[in-house]
Amino acid sequence: MDRSDFKIEICAGSVLSCKAAQDGGADRIELCSGLSEGGLTPSAGMIRRAKEVLKTGLNVLIRPRGGDFLYSDSEIRQMEYDIYAAQDAGADGLVFGALDRYGNVDGKAMTILMTAAGDCPVTFHRAFDHTRDAHAAVEDIIKFGCSRILTSGCSRSAYSGKETIAALVRQAAGRILIMPGCGINPDNIAEIAASTGACEFHMSARKPLQSSMEFRRSEVHMGTEHDPYSTMETDMELVSAAIRALTGLK
Repeated sequence: MDRSDFKIEICAGSVLSCKAAQDGGADRIELCSGLSEGGLTPSAGMIRRAKEVLKTGLNVLIRPRGGDFLYSDSEIRQMEYDIYAAQDAGADGLVFGALDRYGNVDGKAMTILMTAAGDCPVTFHRAFDHTRDAHAAVEDIIKFGCSRILTSGCSRSAYSGKETIAALVRQAAGRILIMPGCGINPDNIAEIAASTGACEFHMSARKPLQSSMEFRRSEVHMGTEHDPYSTMETDMELVSAAIRALTGLK
């Protein structure tokens, strides 16, 4: 594949990760907080700072909490406000999705959120992977005017769901972009590309980064049992390696 044949989107949970993704050659960043929760809406300050350091496109996740994608009226209103805040902070695109209690795309919620988004491009995120009927959901999402769907093929990873992703790419037939995501890395991205026909790929490309703190209380945890002196950050070389894997694909 030629470099112009594909795009790499990096899911970044910090401005540091945004910069590493850009330096590694990423085409676009999806900015979020709370990656341990599957991603949550980042602060306006994080969005503004990311815009200061980035030349690549910046999409912002709009997700008010972890868990499922059935949202109350209050949460939908909160998401509206977050959409406006993200746009005011300079977001180039938005990432959101909502389902009803039966596992269908929530038409009422999506109408409200798409109206708030206006002309800003929207990616329907992996709420898609929790829909009752993925193929019906594609048609619903197209009607709402979304630009792309982020999906693992309704599976534990994009690799294990690659057959479903391939079917979704065929179904979309250029009407909407199907973007594989979840568990993509330099070792499997070429096979996923070849087997699905997708041309955009979503990954985090993260590695542990140790803090430079010298004084430590390792027995004290801030609401989690993870090492408080280590964070998972995007690694520039992992991004570059994924791009090299794709450019070597015939």
